[in-house]
Amino acid sequence: MAYCRKCGEVIDDEAVICPKCGVQQKEYKKASDDDGSILWLLLGLLIPIAGLILWIMWKDDKPKSARMAGIGFLVNIILWIVGVAAMFSLVGLYMH
Repeated sequence: MAYCRKCGEVIDDEAVICPKCGVQQKEYKKASDDDGSILWLLLGLLIPIAGLILWIMWKDDKPKSARMAGIGFLVNIILWIVGVAAMFSLVGLYMH
């Protein structure tokens, strides 16, 4: 036995809408477009702050897309670190 969220009427446990007042009883998430597209990876790679923000915002609602954006962010950061290390190595070779 369940009760309506608005009017308190006794309703069926599986009721989606209260038969008395018509209020929806359970919140259903819409089917999302969580396809984990490679475009999210590219966005995170080209604009790393966007990848990080999307990962933070979507990690619960769109886990596949969030993962791709996060991977793009991480790849960008790793490439940046490798590039800086390579630059310092080359500068070190020319300084001797």
